[in-house]
Amino acid sequence: MSAFNKAKDFMASTFQLSFRPDKELTIDDVRDSRVYIAEYWSKVQRFHPKDDESLLGVPKPYLVPSYSAKTGFDFMELYYWDSYFMVQGMLDADHQELVTGILEDLLSLFERFKVIPNASRTYLTGRSQPPFLTTFIFDVYQTYDLDKEWLKAAMEIAKKEYATVWMGVKKPNERLVYQGLSRYYDINYLHDLAEAESGWDMTPRFDRRALNFLPVDLNALLYKYEADFARAARIFEDKREAAKWDDAAELRKVIMNKLMWDKGRGLYYDFNYVKEKRGNVSSLATYFPMWAGMVDDKQAAALVKALRRFENKGGLATTDALPLGQFVLGSMPTQWAYPNGWAPLQFIVIKALERYGYHTDARRIAMKWLKTNQAWFNENKVFLEKYNVVSPEKPPVKGLYPSQTGFGWTNAVFERLCQDYVDRPL
Repeated sequence: MSAFNKAKDFMASTFQLSFRPDKELTIDDVRDSRVYIAEYWSKVQRFHPKDDESLLGVPKPYLVPSYSAKTGFDFMELYYWDSYFMVQGMLDADHQELVTGILEDLLSLFERFKVIPNASRTYLTGRSQPPFLTTFIFDVYQTYDLDKEWLKAAMEIAKKEYATVWMGVKKPNERLVYQGLSRYYDINYLHDLAEAESGWDMTPRFDRRALNFLPVDLNALLYKYEADFARAARIFEDKREAAKWDDAAELRKVIMNKLMWDKGRGLYYDFNYVKEKRGNVSSLATYFPMWAGMVDDKQAAALVKALRRFENKGGLATTDALPLGQFVLGSMPTQWAYPNGWAPLQFIVIKALERYGYHTDARRIAMKWLKTNQAWFNENKVFLEKYNVVSPEKPPVKGLYPSQTGFGWTNAVFERLCQDYVDRPL
């Protein structure tokens, strides 16, 4: 073995063993990385109040996913679901103006374009991204103890987004397509662009036919909208309104369980409504219904048991290990798949487990993910947009665009999990 290969093997073993599996991270272990994160936010903050060529103006400062002057792959635009996850690391008094302003930017985009675009670019207004608007609204409302009038105004916009975009039945929003459930979409009516709206670009979940699928995660998010509308109505003491939304959520749950729940495997699967059968790719999308609070205790137990399909030494893989025939045909890279793990999906699963009382499992997964992030930071002094959770010492599998460092939602979820688990040891 050459000296180079020996050094390479030594570095890999050092990376793997840098944190003992049975030992939790301490505040000292993550101190430098949290300083890096705190200092990074100023690099990705933008303020662009007026339209400029393709870049759309929004009224308040916002965050972009990443910044890298060396690669030429720089972000200037505001992204929908990235923004929700990026603020999870800064729900505190110091960041109130920024966090609230980002939400107001998203609301303003809807009021102007009748859609919250994939991002604030003219050429990205033909599709959206996974809808976290009501969850974002309640996070801000609760964290900053805002008044009911603010909540009412924000929720009215969310109701319009729900009805216009996600429950639309014709162009430019032909999403409600089968038994009351919705799909991801793009105004150009192209499968790959609809897959881009899912945020999972690219993934084997939809077999390059995203327009044909009712996605588990999207419909769980819409259940969460309906539950949040009911919750808001109860705050406003409108029992009739609350009952209406409770009924809508219950109906969606019944249909999703009928079409998507596989009792034998204890998982939800995307439903191909054109072929009228479930897809066969097991993915972390299955935990969105648990996160949304729409599963019963028996389903929750089955989903916890199924964690072993996805759990690896570095965290949760986006899909289970796929047979060769299940990979996307052709040369399209599938970065939203095994062996990659992504911060927003770890966060969703951890919160799902917490919601149903599986705190030990939530802590175990949080610690695995934090150690993977921290070990890479110790070696490279950066965070990544995604990680190889099967072999954390190796780079992640690449996607359609250059792998990004920084990285907005990775940084934010790391900080949030440090707050929840490192700052509060057992």
